[in-house]
Amino acid sequence: MNNTERTLAILNYQNYDRLPLVHFGYWWETLEKWAAEGHLQKDENGNFKSGWPEFDFGWGDCGWGGGSNPIYGLLPAFERKVLKTLPDGSKHVQDDVGATVLEAPDATSIPAEIDHLLKDRATWEEHYKPRLQWFEARLSRPKWADDPHAFDRPRGLYCGSMIGLLRNMMGVVGLSYLTVDDEELLDEMLQTFADIALQNVKTALSWNVKFAYGHFWEDICFKNGPLISPALFEEKIAPLYKPITDELARHGVNIVSLDCDGFIDHLIPGWLENGVNTMFPIEVGTWNASIKPWRESYGKELRGVGGMNKNVFAEDRAAVDAEIERLKPLVALGGFIPCPDHLIPPTAKWDLVCYYCDKMRATF
Repeated sequence: MNNTERTLAILNYQNYDRLPLVHFGYWWETLEKWAAEGHLQKDENGNFKSGWPEFDFGWGDCGWGGGSNPIYGLLPAFERKVLKTLPDGSKHVQDDVGATVLEAPDATSIPAEIDHLLKDRATWEEHYKPRLQWFEARLSRPKWADDPHAFDRPRGLYCGSMIGLLRNMMGVVGLSYLTVDDEELLDEMLQTFADIALQNVKTALSWNVKFAYGHFWEDICFKNGPLISPALFEEKIAPLYKPITDELARHGVNIVSLDCDGFIDHLIPGWLENGVNTMFPIEVGTWNASIKPWRESYGKELRGVGGMNKNVFAEDRAAVDAEIERLKPLVALGGFIPCPDHLIPPTAKWDLVCYYCDKMRATF
């Protein structure tokens, strides 16, 4: 079996020869640290050996979410520009979605948001709606589509975002006010993203490329739960996935995953009811996310990729061993493929990641 075949076999509860070793990717700072330690080398252009997320270090069999990536956001995006430079070297920067963020020197975390251009109907009509029209330049047939060897790794079709991209553009506070202040505008915005997504997916599927799965991105939860009202999600957002997942199903794509960090439990029913059946990356976090209680609640229709606590890479071999032991009964449930539950951070030790990969291959 190749990695596409074994991946689909696992997620469809069929027999398979072995577990594929899946990776999500790495912080750039992680790769820089490992290069400084002598483990990695850059090419003549200053790049590492292969592209994100499947860096070809001889570790994993494949990544998740990679494949064909149509453009779902602003086209054209805003030009990045520095609005102000502070005495300490920090900068107020307008980013590509029109948000003003604080960029501090040498900071590696997500920058703090200061302001957002998108606030109301006037700014939507002037700056955003014209950039959120569908046309064919949003996607192109992937170069690998006609290479039979490309399908040794499962190739996903990125299907967009129903609410996460809008959250990026407005901020959590602005979006929260909008849900109360202008429901008609919110509906129009949501439908705009859904329409772009459906047209992109229809176009990509017309290429007769055999995608292994569809894949959404949202990131609309944090450690204590959703960043939006679950009731609003059920009413307005969850049904928007259905036309897209139906289109995927008509083309034989029955695995549809969704990337959302944080404590996602309150939103799972809406996703599952509307054709999204695979949770990723199942961020373990302080809330101990796991596919086990979800499987108990929703049965085999709920699958998962992820759920491996990446923080053990900062500890020792005993911690890695314990994490693999924790994963064993979860793999035995079927329909679940372990993967580090987010990008591997700079705290990770090279030797422990290598040890994890070797141990996983020997165990599964």
